[in-house]
Amino acid sequence: MTRPHLRELYAASELSKTASFTALCIWDTPAMPASTEYPPFRLGESRFDQGSFYGRLRHFLDVIDPRTLFVSEKRFNECMNLLDQFKNGSLPPGVTNVQLWEAQKIKQAIIHPDTGEKIPMPFRMSGFVPFGTPVVVGLLLPNQTFASTIFWQWLNQSHNACVNYCNRNATKPTPMSTFFQGYLGAVSSAVTIAVGLNLLVKRAEHFSPATRILVQRFIPFPAVASANVCNVLLMRHTELSEGISVLDDKGNVVGTSKMAARHALMETSLTRVVLPMPVLLLPPLIMAILERLPLLRKHPRLGLPVHSMVCLCAFGLALPVAISLFPQNSQIHVSELEPEIAAATECKILTYNKGL
Repeated sequence: MTRPHLRELYAASELSKTASFTALCIWDTPAMPASTEYPPFRLGESRFDQGSFYGRLRHFLDVIDPRTLFVSEKRFNECMNLLDQFKNGSLPPGVTNVQLWEAQKIKQAIIHPDTGEKIPMPFRMSGFVPFGTPVVVGLLLPNQTFASTIFWQWLNQSHNACVNYCNRNATKPTPMSTFFQGYLGAVSSAVTIAVGLNLLVKRAEHFSPATRILVQRFIPFPAVASANVCNVLLMRHTELSEGISVLDDKGNVVGTSKMAARHALMETSLTRVVLPMPVLLLPPLIMAILERLPLLRKHPRLGLPVHSMVCLCAFGLALPVAISLFPQNSQIHVSELEPEIAAATECKILTYNKGL
C-alpha cells in the first residue's frame, strides 16, 4: 500500500473517532430546551402566546397538568420563594429560565390569581379531569333510573359549582348566599331537564330498545350544558350588578366595569357549553361501536373499565380545548366600556380576569 493511501486511511480513522466521540457526547448530554420553548422569564405572564388559540392551548395544558396536584408543601414554598426573589431582584446565581417558568406554573395551578389563596385540590383546574371523570362515567351509564339520574346530575353540578366558585373572578367579594343560589339553580335545572327528557324517551313507544338506550345516553348533554350555563350565571350574577376590575398595561386598576363583567360571563358560559360536547357525545358513540366487538360481548365486565377510559380520554381532550377558546386575562377596548372608565385612562386596551 502506498504512503498516500496510508495517510487517507489514517485521516478517515481519525474522522471516524471524532464523529463517534461527538455522537457519544450528544447522546450523554441532556437536551437543553429551545429558547423558543423557554423564553426569558416574565413574572405573571405566560410563556406562550395568548393571542393565538394554539398558544392558549399550550398554556392551559400547563394549568391543568395533574402532576401539580402532587406538589409537596416544601416544593411549593421553594417555588414561591424563588418567585419572590425574582420580584425583589435578589435571585441567586445559577437559576435558569426553566426553573422560574416551572415555579410559576406550580403557583398558577395552586393559587387563585385574585385572592392569593390556595384553591382546594378537587376544585383546581388541574383536578377537574381526575375528580370529574368518575362523575362523567356515572352520567353516561345506560339504563338510568330516576333516582340514579337525580344523583349523578346533583353530584356533577355540585362539583361544577365548587369549581366555578373557586376559579371565579374574585376582585369583588362574593357572599356565600350567592354561591348557594347558583348551586340550587344549577342542580334544579339539570335534574329537571334530565328527568324530563328521560320521561319523554320512556314514553316514546315507537323507539326500538337499542335506539332508546342510545338516546338515553345522549340525554346528559343538553341537561349538563344548560345547567352549566345556569351555574355560571347564577353563581356570578353579582359581577353583572357590581362589575369587575379592569387594568391598564401596567397592571394598575383603572375602575370597575359591568360591561367587562358581561364579556367575562359570556365567554365563560360559552366554554361551559363547549366543554361537555366531546365528554358527553363522543363516549356514547365510541361505546356503541366497541360493544359490538367480540371481546366486550364475551367479557361484558370489561364494559365499565373501557367506558371509564373512553370518558377519561374525552374529558382530557375537551377541557383544555374549551378553556383555551378565550384567554384568562382577556382584553377589551375602552370604547366598549363605561364612559367614566374610558376617561380615567389613556390606554386604549384594558384587561380583566374572566375567571375559569
